[in-house]
Amino acid sequence: MTCCILGFVVVRVLTHPTWKVRSVPLQIKAVQLSAGLTMALSVETESHIYRALRTASGAAAHLVALGFTIFVAVLARPGSSLFSWHPVLMSLAFSFLMTEALLMFSPESSLLRSLSRKVRARCHWVLQLLALLCALLGLGLVILHKEQLGKAHLATRHGQAGLLAVLWAGLQCSGGLGLLYPKLLPRWPLAKLKLYHATSGLVGYLLGSASLLLGMCSLWFTAAVTGGAWYLAVLCPVLTSLVIMNQVSNAYLYRKRIQP
Repeated sequence: MTCCILGFVVVRVLTHPTWKVRSVPLQIKAVQLSAGLTMALSVETESHIYRALRTASGAAAHLVALGFTIFVAVLARPGSSLFSWHPVLMSLAFSFLMTEALLMFSPESSLLRSLSRKVRARCHWVLQLLALLCALLGLGLVILHKEQLGKAHLATRHGQAGLLAVLWAGLQCSGGLGLLYPKLLPRWPLAKLKLYHATSGLVGYLLGSASLLLGMCSLWFTAAVTGGAWYLAVLCPVLTSLVIMNQVSNAYLYRKRIQP
């Protein structure tokens, strides 16, 4: 008898209109919670995919930068003439050393990501300085080569872009001293210095890549490399430029833009 009474009470409570009204918000909250969990899982999955793609693209940039430099060295045969050192040194500077210097700060593909940021910053500056020295030497040798042949200087877009890239690299290395030794610029906030340096470095890297692309349109390169091989060579600085642009924009530019 007691069980029947309890059952009757439970049925009455569950079928009461007040209970039904109260159960609706609970159902809505359950749906919202389910949707939130689904969205969180989706965002996490996309984050993993995006991180994997960045890791793969960074690894590809390492291989392409090295492979392109070796390809140019084999093509130019350094030592065979005075001019032969120019493409080798310029590709070493703007394709390999500068790419490795910038990838030093990549959270996914840096070869020294286990080290502290301070150590990586010094390695970055050393690589940039080596790139500048190679570029200056390559520029000096091509000027000497043109003097021997009696040719005009800076007569092509390639030469003009190359000179601008070398000058920009020199200014960029000088600006890097302000980050290595912040006491040199006490009135400038360190965060702003990093942002300006990263943006300027990206511009300098793109100038170097543009110089390489214009060099691949020269008579020397087009006579030695034809067909599909030429297009593959052109893709090398394009690929590394896209990887570096993505890295810098995600690390500095995009982050600064979304901050209130």
